[in-house]
Amino acid sequence: MKTEAVVNAEIELLTAIKNADVSTLEKALHDDLLFNLPDGNTITKAFDLDSYRSGKMKIESLEAFDQIINIIDDLAIVTVAVSLKGTYEKESIQGVFKYIRVWKQFDENLKVIAGSCVPLA
Repeated sequence: MKTEAVVNAEIELLTAIKNADVSTLEKALHDDLLFNLPDGNTITKAFDLDSYRSGKMKIESLEAFDQIINIIDDLAIVTVAVSLKGTYEKESIQGVFKYIRVWKQFDENLKVIAGSCVPLA
């Protein structure tokens, strides 16, 4: 696995999140994904996709910075800060969040298998 492939996968994922591109998210997220939200709840791929498909989650702006990538065999661990503005069920979401995502190589495809997000100040 090459760092460049992970960088490209991250860009594709963040673009899909910003554009509510469910088709691309479907491909990027593993079926058994577990993701911890800032409130402590754990969501699945199905829950995440439904949030975008239903229009509950709407992202107005998203900017990633301070990305760190560690590659270990067929896994990539990515930490990245994201300045985010949007709404979930019409509730405002705004701030800077620190994400960690675990990507795994499956044949030709990288997929997110786990992740978590915490608010920064």
